[in-house]
Parts: sequence; C-alpha cells; structure tokens
Amino acid sequence: MPEPPAALLDQLRAVLGPRGMLTAPEELAPYVVDWRGLYHGKTAAVLRPANTEEVAEVVRLCAQAKVPLVPQGGNTGMVGGAVPFEDGTALVLSLARLDRIRALDPVDMTLTIEAGATLRAAQEAAERADCLLPLSIGSEGTAQVGGILSTNAGGNHTVRYGNAREMTLGLEVVLPDGRIWNGLRRLRKDNTGYALRHLFVGAEGTLGVITAAVLRLRPRPREKEIAFCAVASPEAALSLFNRFRRADPASVQAFEYMNHTGVALVLQHIPQTSLPLARVAAHYALVELATPRLGARLRELMESVLEQAMADRLVQDAVIAESVAQQDAIWKLRESHAEAQRLAGTVVRNDVSVPVSHVPRFLEEAARACEALITGVRIVAFGHMGDGNIHFNLLNPEGMSRAAFLAQQHALMDAVNAVVRRLDGSFSAEHGVGRLKTYLMPEWRGGAELDLMRRIKQAIDPLGIMNPGKVLP
Repeated sequence: MPEPPAALLDQLRAVLGPRGMLTAPEELAPYVVDWRGLYHGKTAAVLRPANTEEVAEVVRLCAQAKVPLVPQGGNTGMVGGAVPFEDGTALVLSLARLDRIRALDPVDMTLTIEAGATLRAAQEAAERADCLLPLSIGSEGTAQVGGILSTNAGGNHTVRYGNAREMTLGLEVVLPDGRIWNGLRRLRKDNTGYALRHLFVGAEGTLGVITAAVLRLRPRPREKEIAFCAVASPEAALSLFNRFRRADPASVQAFEYMNHTGVALVLQHIPQTSLPLARVAAHYALVELATPRLGARLRELMESVLEQAMADRLVQDAVIAESVAQQDAIWKLRESHAEAQRLAGTVVRNDVSVPVSHVPRFLEEAARACEALITGVRIVAFGHMGDGNIHFNLLNPEGMSRAAFLAQQHALMDAVNAVVRRLDGSFSAEHGVGRLKTYLMPEWRGGAELDLMRRIKQAIDPLGIMNPGKVLP
C-alpha cells in the first residue's frame, strides 16, 4: 500500500488548520516511537483535530481515500498499540487537543470529559467537586482518557473499583465511516439493546475513535491509611491480603506486591527514594485502606491486622505512613518500578493475570521457567496481587547485550505464558494486545471467540482503516 496521497494531505490541512497537522520530521518523531522504544514507525503526518466534528471529517476523508489511521492518546502503552507501522501508509490521529471537561455533576457523580484530557486532569476535576475518580496508574500525568478507555486500563485500585470499563457509563465515538455515535448517557440503568460502549472500551482503537466519555465518580475518601510491609513470602502476602479483606472488604483500596529485585532497582535509579524499613527483605506488600466514612478508625484496623500478622510470622516488619508525604513516598517505591527498570537495562515485560489464589504458585513456576532459559536473568515481579494481575518483568543479565536479550523475548514470554495458561490466566491483564501480542491470539482466543472478534471488526470497519495490525492477528 502506498503512502497517503498529497491530495488527501491537502484536504486534511484545510480541515485542521495550521495547528492541526504536523509534518516536519522533528515534530513527528515523538509520535512514531512507543514508550518502550521497541517500535519505530513512520507516518507522513500527525493529525491533531480540535473537536469531535474535526475528528469525524478526518476519519471520513481517510475512509474515502482508504488510508489507515492510528489513534493515539498519551502514547504511554506497553504493547505498541498506538504507533504506526514502518511502511508509512498510516496517519497518526492525536486526540491531545480534545481536552475539555464538558460537565461534572456531583449529584449524579459523573464526569463528562474529552478523550485528550490526561487522567490527572480528570482526577483533579473530580477532587474539586469533592469526588473521587478512582482510576490510578503510574503514567496518569501523561496518559489520556481516550487511550485509557481504549485499552481498558486497570491500575492500583482495581481490587476495589474495577477496571476502566466499570467506570464508563457512556461514550462518544467517531465510527470508521466518519459518523458520530453519541452515547454520552449518564444513566446507571439503560436496558435498550446491546451495550455498544463495551465494544469500544478495550478495542485499542480498532473499531473507532473515542472522543469523549461519561465516567462514574465515587465519594472522596475521608480517611486513608497506607502501610509498607516486609513479608515472609508471596504466600504470606496473599494471606495478609485475605486478612484485610475479611476484616473490612469495603476499605481495601489497593494491595500491591513487590519483590526485592524491583524495589532495589527503584532505590538505585530513582532519586529521593528510600526504604522505610530497617532491613531489606525478599518480598514486600503495600496496603492502602480508604473510606468516605468519618470516624472509621482505619488506623486501628491497620494496626490490629498487622500486629496479628507479625505474631503469626507472615509479616516480618511494617511501617504505617504518618503523613501524606510519607504516603506519597511509599507509593513512589511502587510507581517508579517501570522507570527504574528502563534505566537499569533491557526489559521483557509480561502483564499477566491468574486467579488470585494462584499468584504464589505462578511466581514460583514462572521464575523457574525463565531461569532455565537464561542463567542470571533478573526477575522483577510486582503488581496488583489483590486482583491477580502481576507484572512479571525480566531484565537482561549483567553483560548480556540488548540485542541478544531481545532475541529471547518471545521465548521468555512463551515460558511465562505457559505457566499462566496452566493456571487458567490471561496473557494480558491490563496492557492490552497491541502489536506485541497479536501472535498469541489464535492460540489463546482462537475458534469461536476470535471468529466473533473478526466479524465485529469486519462489520464496523469493513475497510480495515482503524489501527490495522493491532489486537487481531
């Protein structure tokens, strides 16, 4: 397929104006490389519409010319889903200029916001209305609402509030033919046929372009307690989670697991971080309790559960944050994992999920499988133990080149996924499929499931112009 014709670029330039289209190589550069640096694509232009109507006209013109589009949010993805291929046939469609807050209703507890707004901007808007948008991820200062919904992002509070899908009440979407579907409904109940919004949440831009959304808000917490614990083992961490869940399931807002290797890399590579415990440990857990109820006495709950866990030798040491600054410092140890690994070496990332009860077994068996492939591989296991989602990342051994390590990428991923499959898990928990993992779809989602996905794609995007080569093999 040839690169986009000059006549189409002229038409798009007329629609978008001088601020709405980038063509200089230095301007295009940030849009054609993924955050991990795995993929270096090519495009003739980055299109930056300012409103939904301009998005619709851009899509209509590209459909008419049969030119593919790659929708892009903050470009913080881990699986190459938001960058164009190397052949230069596709145009990048950036939603960054669609960043308005359209409405916020503290009675309905809904936020209507455009796709290009960052997650942090959405969180801050909710806070100003004394509400909470509970979605929280490490890249929230850069990640945009449209990309977050398109990948059905999870994050730190999934154990309490669910993924992005559970927070989405309505959508506005530009379809592949340029029509606008206005599904921006604030209703909790709307039993009128197929729930179309669920097609687009998690579709990674392959079915249309999300331009705005109605997000469900929650009451803002009035009490919050955060603890950082050294635990005896992954089994001990899981037991600790279950104790908090039995004590008060409604207050457990996050439960994160980290191994020693990951925390050590954060302490080594991220400025202004320190271990809040007296001694290092092989395993750590971060516990966050929160509630909108005043006088809930979460501190007493935290102390009581931890005291008994220490008596039972599940917890070896623990600290409870005494201030917001200390809470932020504890979370920084967890949220800096991805950046610390990037600075430390070459990373093969595995975003997998298994039933919560199988997490300790997964950690043991996956480590054994990877160490059998590459002696000295550095294993960084961390993530959302409370919902069964572990980021099982692998760093090159000291002295092993990037090229040599990446040559083993699929072998390492396959070794991890073999364990995941035995344990009835998923090869992608919250990062999506993108370009990196499409080869896994026939084996994992083949037969009727993949056939249905292909039929949906063909029905909605018969020309195949929406983010081709992503999700579906």
